Amino acid sequence: MTASTTHLVLVPTYNTGPRLLRTVREALAAWSPVWVVLDGSTDGSDAELDTLAATHGPEALRVLRLANNSGKGAAVLHGFAAALAENFTHALVLDADGQHPIDHIAPFIAASAARPDALVLGRPVFGPEVPLERLYGRQLSVWLVHLECLGRDIADPLFGFRVYPIMPTHAALSAIRSARRYDFDPEIAVRLFWAGTPPLNLPAPCRYIAKSDGGISHFHYVRDNIRMVWLHTRLLVRLLVTFPAVIAARRRIRNPMTTR
Repeated sequence: MTASTTHLVLVPTYNTGPRLLRTVREALAAWSPVWVVLDGSTDGSDAELDTLAATHGPEALRVLRLANNSGKGAAVLHGFAAALAENFTHALVLDADGQHPIDHIAPFIAASAARPDALVLGRPVFGPEVPLERLYGRQLSVWLVHLECLGRDIADPLFGFRVYPIMPTHAALSAIRSARRYDFDPEIAVRLFWAGTPPLNLPAPCRYIAKSDGGISHFHYVRDNIRMVWLHTRLLVRLLVTFPAVIAARRRIRNPMTTR
């Protein structure tokens, strides 16, 4: 497979064990290049990954490392900085835990190539195995993001399977200190919308893997829910302060031809 010079697959990971290698192998079969950011992992999952990288070569698979666990947003920022240095323009962010649809990598990147200005967001299609409390719990964040964006332009702010335009995303992340951990996915979607980046929502199946089946989650119920409450408090206050600018961004996104 010829490696793309514009779009890469970025896999941020922290202690995902054997699933990491499986996900990376499947991603390599679907796209090249694939970059992995090890976010301070301590489970030894990098050993086999280094062997795989040596086999494929740096043009297909590259492994980046953060010394300490800093969160998904920090890992993405690190990867995007390295990608910008090599003139990549877009990155599909793929979680390492096996929940994201590998077979949708190429179609999502094709959609990004057709709309390079857009943030291509996965709209998750859940199967019957997903617990109802998980579905109900995410609806509050969906509703709040719709409020923060003054509309339903972002179909789902929590699903991380996305193709980002690297330059505006790197700029938005670099300008704030937040959006480094569990708050990354919703906050960066809102901030890119406020900055005038149009969202493009595409359906994507989301596989729910229970812990009993080897599913991995680093979600801390109390800590991360507090983080989400603080996130939406900040965004709503920011919305009030910058309301005219958000209105203007929304108009540009919805009516690009009439606002030039």
